[in-house]
Amino acid sequence: MIIIYILIHTVHLLSAFMYGGFLFVDFFFLSKMSQTLNPEEQSRAREAIMMHVRKVVPYSLFVAVGTGVYLISQIFGEINDGGLSRFQILLLIKALFGLWLGIRGFNQKVFKINPWVFTSHTLPFMLVLSIIILSQLMYA
Repeated sequence: MIIIYILIHTVHLLSAFMYGGFLFVDFFFLSKMSQTLNPEEQSRAREAIMMHVRKVVPYSLFVAVGTGVYLISQIFGEINDGGLSRFQILLLIKALFGLWLGIRGFNQKVFKINPWVFTSHTLPFMLVLSIIILSQLMYA
């Protein structure tokens, strides 16, 4: 059983790094293309990159969310009489952020529903950063 947990945890981390890595590159580098390229060049360059990103990144998000749900079921633990522990509260916040990203990504990829607000990747990037920070605080 521990082998399955380790395998799923590894897949979860790799897929989360893939999704978060794209957001990092988009936030810090792709968004700066307008500083060196004219609008037509920027549009062509971004589309050349995004046509490959669309084949991989949404699915890595789906895998990260799916494996995350499994991992939560394995580590959440019992709720004591005193209520949720600090670990459980942080885990639930982290899960809420992850599920929001997953639902947003699923709507975009499967139903072609683009978000009405938060159309850039800034909020998803901030949520991924928050998830990383919460992951570290959970065990502190």
